[in-house]
Amino acid sequence: MLEGKRQKQVAGLLNKELSDIFQRMGLSMLDGGMVSISGVKITPDLFDARVYLSLFKVKDAAETLKKITDLSHEIKRELTTRVRHQLRSMPKLTFYIDDTLDYVDKIEELFKEIKKDKSS
Repeated sequence: MLEGKRQKQVAGLLNKELSDIFQRMGLSMLDGGMVSISGVKITPDLFDARVYLSLFKVKDAAETLKKITDLSHEIKRELTTRVRHQLRSMPKLTFYIDDTLDYVDKIEELFKEIKKDKSS
């Protein structure tokens, strides 16, 4: 299903503001690694937002996600004060780990194995 123009606008706004909030709250550096917002997807009714987190060199991804989820009330409160003039209601934030980079690495390893098998 295609994203509408308003969905993209709201997702972009949330992405920008959440990235800034993560830097200001010190959440961009957790567990010895970096945490960044890789994307935000929002439902057509603008009530639910999926926030995808990209983790780099984080020791325990599940624990990091739990810490961020525990702080979600504070994050949402800060976000609400920043976007209160642009949105009528604040979407419910749900955090997910973006494993796209892990998937890409796995596919690249498979291609290397195939190439190695063909050459021998």
